[in-house]
Amino acid sequence: MTLSIRRAAAILAVASLLAACTAMSPAPDQPGLNGTAWTLSALPGQSLLPDATATARFEGARVQGTDGCNRYSAPYTETGSTLQVGSRGASTQMACPPAVMKQAEAFMNALARASAYRVAEARLQLLAADAAVLATLAPQPQGLAGTSWRVTGYNNGKQAVVSVLADTNLTMAFSADGKVGGSAGCNRYSATYTSEGHKLTFGPAAATRKMCATPERVMEQEQQFLKALETVATARFEGDRLELRMVEGALAATLTRESGG
Repeated sequence: MTLSIRRAAAILAVASLLAACTAMSPAPDQPGLNGTAWTLSALPGQSLLPDATATARFEGARVQGTDGCNRYSAPYTETGSTLQVGSRGASTQMACPPAVMKQAEAFMNALARASAYRVAEARLQLLAADAAVLATLAPQPQGLAGTSWRVTGYNNGKQAVVSVLADTNLTMAFSADGKVGGSAGCNRYSATYTSEGHKLTFGPAAATRKMCATPERVMEQEQQFLKALETVATARFEGDRLELRMVEGALAATLTRESGG
């Protein structure tokens, strides 16, 4: 073989190698995850439970949310379309029904195994090293207008978030015209609200003037709940859960979405 032929063969070999590398190169960079929030919409090979919504919010180099049973928080890094969720995370330790725990474990395993991600058709896919889809998530709805909620806890003004009294119902319904209202446990109330991004503030609440004797402390609860609304500065969605927080980050109230709300 002459020198020129050898050189041509070498050039072809290099060209073939470059073509192969190009064919195996990773997908183009995806939109960044920081500042996005998602809810689990699919896990391969299993149907999702209706009352165990898992979530993931990527913010400030951490991913956090609920696995459908427990709340979790872990560090993450992303470069282009690669994703790495750190193992040094934290989680609450509540026990839930076996089916819920199984789904929660599958979701957390998907997060831990993810080595890349893809955003396609407004869905986030977590991908394994072999590009297999580990989990699919949908964008977390962020709008309050037209939604209805049941209050599950509120700040009592004594640096504590307490549960709603048994046999009482505290509710919040947000209309598109900037008004919010519902039951404060005894009386009906109404107020205005202003929402922009995560920011949320309420105007002074007006309420009916009925007196309720039972259950015990229901009127105290009502006053504390309405007072807590005055301290709200931000709102954060977690699946079917809504957290209202004060300026310094303390919880003002926790709520769950009403059916159809």
